[in-house]
Amino acid sequence: MTDSSERARQVLRAAGIPPGDLAHLRPLGGGTYNTVEELTLTDGTRYVLKTAPTAPGLAHERQLLISEADFYGAAAKAGVAAPRVVVLDGDTLLMTLCPGEPWGDPLTDAEVAVLRTELGRQLARLHEITGPGFGYPSGALGPLAPDWRTAFTTMYDAVLDDARRYGAWLPLPADDIARTARSAYDALDEITVPCAVHFDLWQGNILVDRTTGTPRIGGLIDGERMFWGDPLADFVSLALLGDIRKDEAFLAGYREAGGRAGFDRSARLRYALYRSYLYLIMLAEAVPREFGVEENRWRREKVGPELLAALREIDETASTP
Repeated sequence: MTDSSERARQVLRAAGIPPGDLAHLRPLGGGTYNTVEELTLTDGTRYVLKTAPTAPGLAHERQLLISEADFYGAAAKAGVAAPRVVVLDGDTLLMTLCPGEPWGDPLTDAEVAVLRTELGRQLARLHEITGPGFGYPSGALGPLAPDWRTAFTTMYDAVLDDARRYGAWLPLPADDIARTARSAYDALDEITVPCAVHFDLWQGNILVDRTTGTPRIGGLIDGERMFWGDPLADFVSLALLGDIRKDEAFLAGYREAGGRAGFDRSARLRYALYRSYLYLIMLAEAVPREFGVEENRWRREKVGPELLAALREIDETASTP
């Protein structure tokens, strides 16, 4: 019996499922941090088992499965397509399997527009779900904060400290980045309600289900980066290395379902700030993840310029009344 099979049986037992019902276990690709496996039972029921790593990571990457379970709870309340939690048992999370494959197969322009519009509607519903405070529910950076400025500045400082600690490559000195970011912090005070934010909705974490013939959103997965905060922060990964303001189909669906998607001065500052935060994470994590030469080159050539562009937008917007 392999270690992974024994772990799977233990989790099934914790979920009240006879461990002897496990018929098959296979690893799932696509994850970049946790170990992810698909479990198939003797009756054909399929689950996904996620196990947290023991390797070092960034400061906010402790107890991520707690945050992921919270995300799926929020998605269930909102009626959003996502896995449902079966059991969270220590460093393992057992959840239902969503239909579909990661967004990546060829799609027509019309199919993409329909999917992006539906994605906008689902995110607007998710953002109606509120939490008990601001920040990461895992508690990795401390307890939830009473205000968004406190929570987000703690998050931002933590990733800059990670970059310093690991000696990660950045296109500017960390202190210079921090100085620019601070000029946008006043805009954070406009956020007074802690909403559910996935924060990792690049296409690999959006499943597209084709079983009915017409592509549809099958599920939003890998919610481990979830936090309670500003819904606008979700717009960053939805247009990774791009600009959500150009995604007319998504914005139309989001607004149609009641989401606020305006870009006044405050929103522009916050959107640039959240972009810089995600790109800092992508550069800082390269050291503990031990990426290869090609991946590191890609991050320097693609992510570095986007971080600089976000910081420039902060500078330009902050200096304009």
